[in-house]
Amino acid sequence: MAALRSYPFHLTQPPFSKTHYPTQSIPSQATTTNHRSFRQTQSRFYHLSLSLRTCAMTTAAFDGGFDRAAAVKQFEESRTGVKGLVDAGVTEIPTMFRHNPDPLPPAPTGSVSVPTIDLSLPRGVVVDTIRAASHEWGFFQVINHGIPASVIDKTLSAIRSFNELPPSDRSPYYSRSMTAGVSYSSNVDLYKSSAASWRDTIQVLTGPTRPDPERIPPVCRQEILAWDEHVTKVGRSLLELMSEGLGVGPHRLEQLTIGDGKVIVCHYYPPCPEPDATMGVVTHTDPGALTVLVQDSTGGLQVKYTEQDGKCYWVDIDPVPGALVINVGDLLQIISNDEFKSVEHRAVVRSRDKSRVSIAVFFNPAKRGDSDFYGPLPELISDERPAHYRNFTMSEFMGTFFSKQLASKALIDHFKL
Repeated sequence: MAALRSYPFHLTQPPFSKTHYPTQSIPSQATTTNHRSFRQTQSRFYHLSLSLRTCAMTTAAFDGGFDRAAAVKQFEESRTGVKGLVDAGVTEIPTMFRHNPDPLPPAPTGSVSVPTIDLSLPRGVVVDTIRAASHEWGFFQVINHGIPASVIDKTLSAIRSFNELPPSDRSPYYSRSMTAGVSYSSNVDLYKSSAASWRDTIQVLTGPTRPDPERIPPVCRQEILAWDEHVTKVGRSLLELMSEGLGVGPHRLEQLTIGDGKVIVCHYYPPCPEPDATMGVVTHTDPGALTVLVQDSTGGLQVKYTEQDGKCYWVDIDPVPGALVINVGDLLQIISNDEFKSVEHRAVVRSRDKSRVSIAVFFNPAKRGDSDFYGPLPELISDERPAHYRNFTMSEFMGTFFSKQLASKALIDHFKL
């Protein structure tokens, strides 16, 4: 225990061409044509602002006649996400973003906290503590992981910079299609969820192959690509340590190509006029194998912790300067035959006047053919501990995930024996 600081998708549209990318500034000596185009763009977003403000005002209170489909359509056609509502000056959140109160209480102050593990300690100690944290919590934070604090700060700042561009600069990137490996939209389950969450997201598929860098917005392009390189090294190292913790050798998970399939998901949570009435991310589990996340100092990430007597609490994962948050996904719980736990978590909205940024990298198998099957590792199955899950392809696994709203906890149950 020495290593622990504490322990107790879809609409689609054609891929962008280079001519669709927004300019970063308007030349001071613009031609008459360009000036007229700029004025038309200003006018468009002025009227859009009025439309979004009107939408928010007219749907701010619960109403038996509320037409969610119409509200979602109007919101989606704005192509500016939740930040567009903030830019429009809303003082109340629209009905489509309102969530019912969660009955689960927060943990008593100071009673429990997610483990923080120092990766610079002896390997055997690190393996043991990661195994214990993965089994009991499904979550832990790591320090001394090798990524400089300056890189973390620069990457978080770049994501914030993109989301705080003027609406006219952000909207050309708005798309739910991941065909080109990059998307910018709001709420991956917008059309399936009962209530939308207060966040916008940039997704970049970086493994097994990267997309054309020109698809990534210039203001955060280099930072995202550099982050991919840094976090890939950390992810591979963690997979080796977790593989050792399962007792199957350091390279067993690597043989499943889990370190090769990657997607970077950059969440931006704008300031919110009614933080207690909505969610940043609803209660869910991650479908993939492993998640490596960095969050800014705002906080809001919470994990569900269950005591031995069955009592459940929401435990804050307080930001630790320079730390990364690691969590087990559904796929790794299945592969480990329940030795590691994929635990429900969420993000609450904290502030009326401050935004929050988090960047998650999801590690998944790169092999996804019809003959590539995944399930509990044979080495972990015995007469005393039989397999808890059946085998499946990644196509079936991810298809099941995307067929449901994010808040659904039925993914693992779907594959149980």
